[in-house]
Amino acid sequence: MSKHLRVACQMDPIERIDIRGDSTFALLLEAQHRGHSLFYYMPSDLALLGSTLTARGSTITVKDQAGDHFALHDPRTVDLATFDVVLLRQDPPFDMGYITTTHLLERIHPKTLVVNDPAHVRNAPEKLWVLEYADLMPPTIVTRQLADVLSFRSQYGDIIIKPLYGNGGASVFRIQAGDTNLSALVELFQTVFREPFMVQQYRPEVRAGDKRIILVDGEIAGAINRVPAEHEARSNLHVGGTAAPVQITARDREICARLGPELKRRGLIFTGIDVIGPYLTEINVTSPTGIRQVKAFGGADIESLIWDAIERRRAVVH
Repeated sequence: MSKHLRVACQMDPIERIDIRGDSTFALLLEAQHRGHSLFYYMPSDLALLGSTLTARGSTITVKDQAGDHFALHDPRTVDLATFDVVLLRQDPPFDMGYITTTHLLERIHPKTLVVNDPAHVRNAPEKLWVLEYADLMPPTIVTRQLADVLSFRSQYGDIIIKPLYGNGGASVFRIQAGDTNLSALVELFQTVFREPFMVQQYRPEVRAGDKRIILVDGEIAGAINRVPAEHEARSNLHVGGTAAPVQITARDREICARLGPELKRRGLIFTGIDVIGPYLTEINVTSPTGIRQVKAFGGADIESLIWDAIERRRAVVH
């Protein structure tokens, strides 16, 4: 057994999570099982007082019981530099608020180990960094220009349009050849989003599922398939996708072999990549999910693998 660690978790409101599928909750349960102490706070509770990074929050205990899954004790303000580990686990949007938290947490990392490394989370936007591996992806462009989108659809016929910094399948649209809504949709994206957006060839393989592969410290730990509902183009579990067991293929291993060493080098301990058919589509580094679903289908205890990796990193740093 490793020494007990002081762990702080920066996350969304814990009373709102669905513990049946929440990866952050699984990580908290495993940390508690190992005897680590847990402190809970939200991103809005961070403050920089001179050179001291503080958070207002509470000690937390957790149990795997829906409706009664947590208890808070001893509310107080703490110096995060006195902790061993901070879990950076709030969901996107990956906006300036999120980016600011990475700048603040960077002040205490790596003496206090932040998971995932905040500088590399900031520098690896999920739909942009993946373009470093464009040869593994379906045809993709990032643009704000209607002419680019029209030309892309003329070439590929069936396309997906999605915001660069969204999550959970929000505002993801499939536009098929001949759909007369394309120009109006691009105008809407230009109005709602200040940044460019992503346009990608639609891959019909998604009907068989969008595979989420979880990597821990650059190594494959498990996978689930997310199958879209009958009348839905998106496979995200948030919008009605169904989780199913799935096998790791030779192509999956080829993709992960390309990504793994760089994920490890960057301190991205817990990542999730999305694969449709033979194609890589996203690298998720901000708040990946899926570990409880993998375990539910008889896969690895990924939360245990993650804590093993965290404890190894702590031993190296100290």
